[in-house]
Amino acid sequence: PFVQVSASEFYSSEMKKTEALIQTMRKAIGVRIKETRTVLEGEVAGLDYDMVPNPYNPTQKIPESATLTLETKDDKRTFSVSGRLALQFMQEGLEAGDVIMIDKESGRISRLGKSKKAKKKFDLGDEEEVDVPLGKVEKEKEFTYVITLHVLDEANASRVGGFFSLFSPPTKEIDNEVRNAVDEQVKNWVEEGRAELLPGVLFIDETHLMDIELFTFMNRAMESEMAPIIILASNRGFSKIRGTDITAPHGIPLDLLDRLLIITTESYTPEEIKTIIEIRAAESGITLSRDAIEKLTQLGTENSLRYAIQLLAPAFEYAKLRNSGNVEVEDVERAAKIFVDVGQSSVYLKKWEEKLLLM
Repeated sequence: PFVQVSASEFYSSEMKKTEALIQTMRKAIGVRIKETRTVLEGEVAGLDYDMVPNPYNPTQKIPESATLTLETKDDKRTFSVSGRLALQFMQEGLEAGDVIMIDKESGRISRLGKSKKAKKKFDLGDEEEVDVPLGKVEKEKEFTYVITLHVLDEANASRVGGFFSLFSPPTKEIDNEVRNAVDEQVKNWVEEGRAELLPGVLFIDETHLMDIELFTFMNRAMESEMAPIIILASNRGFSKIRGTDITAPHGIPLDLLDRLLIITTESYTPEEIKTIIEIRAAESGITLSRDAIEKLTQLGTENSLRYAIQLLAPAFEYAKLRNSGNVEVEDVERAAKIFVDVGQSSVYLKKWEEKLLLM
């Protein structure tokens, strides 16, 4: 699993910030569960209902039971079906020619499609045609599910609530006892060979917005056996750790930084800026002349890459005004005169600072 969040998302009125962080971390940890179940699979060769009057409305009839005949290329069997399952058949609209699979234990019905040899054919609204299954009607099949620890937490939390939870206000927080029980269950599944743990990736952008409490909590959570790969991204240099007066690199405590592998970044070269602009223009469907590319590369080098990329759209609009599909250098220059970058805007503010309103 891959989960991408911004650090500002941890601050919510619905739950504590540490709760939001641990839930996000557990969303990034998957569990691949393998399960062998007994199923009935085949084409519906016959389906007969035994209808009786509805006890609550005698004018209507409901199925009391049904007789279902399933066949494969190698086998054919007939089953008596309870009223509950027969009602599901009616709600699903099952009919002869449907290829279905029924979980024998739970009674869950899966409609796989329409048999290729079915008599009813439609030009519109027909279901996908599938082959008639091979082998026996009753067989064992292995199913694989991939779910996250957070989904298991929510499922177990809803069971723990019980009847009296109906009278308490709804909450999105999950008790640690529930998480510990889920962790133990998953460990047992892994030891038995029924499940496999899939540590995912948690990408936290704007890490400098996290405060000292979140950093402390994350520092401890990273030591857990069930922790995802965490990637922290920040564009800050030395800044204060939120909630303290301590200045640290990227606004991250030094003891946490010591646990991280730090990836260094470098400024783009003019050739790299040119390549990025060409790729972005191609994705946006904008055709640039050679001089326009050079001008945008110059603006990206002198100002910023984002500024150069943001000029693509207005420059393309100016090209349209000329009834041209190609962006020329004059279109870029015209857009650059109207839309300034951060540096030019700061100079403008300094120049007219006295005439601006002060807060």
